Amino acid sequence: MSEKYDVVVIGAGPAGYVSAIRCAQLGLKTACVDNWLSPEGKAVLGGTCLNVGCIPSKSLLESSELYAKCQHGLEQHGISTKGVSLDLAAMMQRKDQVISDLTQGIAALFKANGVSWVKGRGRLLSGMRVEVTAADDVTILSAKNVVIATGSSSIEIPCAPLNDELIVDSTGALSFTEVPARLGVIGAGVIGLELGSVWNRLGSEVVILEAQDSFLNMADEQVARDSLRTFKKQGLDIRLNARLMATDIKTSGRKKQVEVSYQDAKGDYKEVFDKLIVAVGRCPNSANVFDEEADLLLDERGFIHVNELCETSMPGVYAIGDVVRGPMLAHKGSEEGIMVAELIAGHHGEVNYELVPSVIYTHPEIAWVGKTEQHLKAAGEHYKVGSFPFVASGRARALGETAGMVKVLAHADTDRILGVHIFGPQASELVAQAVIAMELGASSDDIGLTMFAHPTLSESLHEAALAVNGNAIHMAKKRSRK
Repeated sequence: MSEKYDVVVIGAGPAGYVSAIRCAQLGLKTACVDNWLSPEGKAVLGGTCLNVGCIPSKSLLESSELYAKCQHGLEQHGISTKGVSLDLAAMMQRKDQVISDLTQGIAALFKANGVSWVKGRGRLLSGMRVEVTAADDVTILSAKNVVIATGSSSIEIPCAPLNDELIVDSTGALSFTEVPARLGVIGAGVIGLELGSVWNRLGSEVVILEAQDSFLNMADEQVARDSLRTFKKQGLDIRLNARLMATDIKTSGRKKQVEVSYQDAKGDYKEVFDKLIVAVGRCPNSANVFDEEADLLLDERGFIHVNELCETSMPGVYAIGDVVRGPMLAHKGSEEGIMVAELIAGHHGEVNYELVPSVIYTHPEIAWVGKTEQHLKAAGEHYKVGSFPFVASGRARALGETAGMVKVLAHADTDRILGVHIFGPQASELVAQAVIAMELGASSDDIGLTMFAHPTLSESLHEAALAVNGNAIHMAKKRSRK
């Protein structure tokens, strides 16, 4: 006889584990099914984000940034460093420890909240049953509600087949045992830029090939333009409109390298790399998640079809996170998980999809929320612009981090904030202030009338908001009206 639950969550990434914990907090008997295994073969929670995504990449970004600063960047502070060396194994060990601490933390939260952790691969059957397969053992769970949170996987492309040695996806790029002398990256999106930055700082010559003819077209055009210029100065060789055609493994003695063939508007080219990272996006893990009798609908890209409340076509079944429409972001999935838990418990729940912040953890960071200028122009919406450069910020100057700016877009008539775009130090932290303001329906004047501590980086948001109406104190430029 199958064990019965109020809720069974399939997947223990940021969407699934958060949903499971919240369901349990709301008094629902909850199980969370997950089949993730560590490199040592141990069952662990956290999914892609904690194990091979957000957390390990941020750990290496931080470590590589410290290494780069020790090599060049401390002289302006009057600090001289000599004989700085890289212990890549120790850096990777720290990264692995960060992962272990956090995944163990989720296990402790499951225990504290009474969530049953069921280890194995979950699959939705008809009749609100979940089949769990672990090795040769099959268990059936029955539930009043099921939440599918199976996440996503790196997209593989035929012209660059992955192998553990030379051509890797983002997971493999987080575990190199030595710094490649020459590193190729396919894709100049978030993952490609972050991983390229890590290995560039650690000493690789990095070439990023991007098929699109524009850089970061999802970001504000001015921010994209300024950030591209900065990244090139840092040594990232970013080539746009470069379409990958083929890869070939070349062997010379004991050394193996990857020969990459690509073309742009001017012709055909070849480059040889010691390692190649394929970072062309991710696809939803919707295959084999439910059997044919489970009446779930998929769209043409493989996403599970849901409405604004993450309800699927099957009553009592929800889907959240990367496996459904919307940006593939951990925080978006977590908020969906909480919303679904509240709905199952009979409470109110919602997610404001208009205010999902985006962050690229390069140096400087890029972050934004709301509409971009190009979107407002295309929609014919009248707006005002206020911006403030970090070079005019006292705190940024003290930090020696003066690249970038804060940009605020507000409605021309109501002054309501429509979008905030940041390129600069701690943009990932600063954007949260913009999200809060916009969630509360703030105008640029509301931020302008708010007192910010001095000296802080957040004052730049204050000044950019003041600049919308031509009232910036520390910048002479007046507002512009579109």
